[in-house]
Amino acid sequence: MTRIAGRLVGVVATATALSLGAGLAQSQGSAAKMPAMSASAGGMAHGSDALRQSMMGGMKQMQDMKVSGDTDKDFAMMMTMHHQQALDMAQIQLEHGKSPALKAMAKKIITTQKKEIAEFDRWLKTHP
Repeated sequence: MTRIAGRLVGVVATATALSLGAGLAQSQGSAAKMPAMSASAGGMAHGSDALRQSMMGGMKQMQDMKVSGDTDKDFAMMMTMHHQQALDMAQIQLEHGKSPALKAMAKKIITTQKKEIAEFDRWLKTHP
């Protein structure tokens, strides 16, 4: 398997958030039907909207992922998606955030998560 999994939007940070996303999707019909929060409606800046959209997209991708039945492969795929989600959110923080401490954390996340995605990709290539 190639970097296809790494290109997916990703997965939410915890199983709790995943469960929350499933509940939201069921109660709203789908994540796509949820009302968008904008600066005018909710007082959020564009970066917050982007974070929310990234999170919802990640939850949808995880819900739609078909498991293979091989726990090792599924773990590597899901963790790759999860790490890609972290990369996407860290990039949004760098683009829109103001806190120097959180920007530094986002840079660290980008560095470490890219390395871990590469490790999962290598494992997946050797275990087709």
